[in-house]
Amino acid sequence: MLIRLPVEVAQIYQAVERLEARFPERKFTPDGHLVGSIGEVIAAEQLKLELLPASEPTHDAKDANGRLVQIKLTSTEGISLNACPDRLVVMQIVDQKHARLVYDGDGGEVWALAGKMQKNGQRRVSFHKMKTLPGWLG
Repeated sequence: MLIRLPVEVAQIYQAVERLEARFPERKFTPDGHLVGSIGEVIAAEQLKLELLPASEPTHDAKDANGRLVQIKLTSTEGISLNACPDRLVVMQIVDQKHARLVYDGDGGEVWALAGKMQKNGQRRVSFHKMKTLPGWLG
């Protein structure tokens, strides 16, 4: 499922391109809270989720059935998790204007595939591994 990103997101990526052209020795990759918040609002709108207050542990939203949902947006080929989510929604940025819903399913199945806990308290899992799961939409 291809999701059109809000025009403001495209403008962020266009600004990044201009900054990197002007200062080629530096990267201005949007990451952290910015990308996380963008993913949360996009998933909430597209999948009719109710967002929880910001910075809730493990989950970002609740679905119509009351199931808690962790939302991830990435431009890479994998994600990192801090804990085992109930339901997991993962989107991948395709270009400046689009993201693709690549996974919507059981968080426990993804958690089971994730690597060992890193020093930052996160476990990483690649899309290559996630492709074997029923929730994979790729």
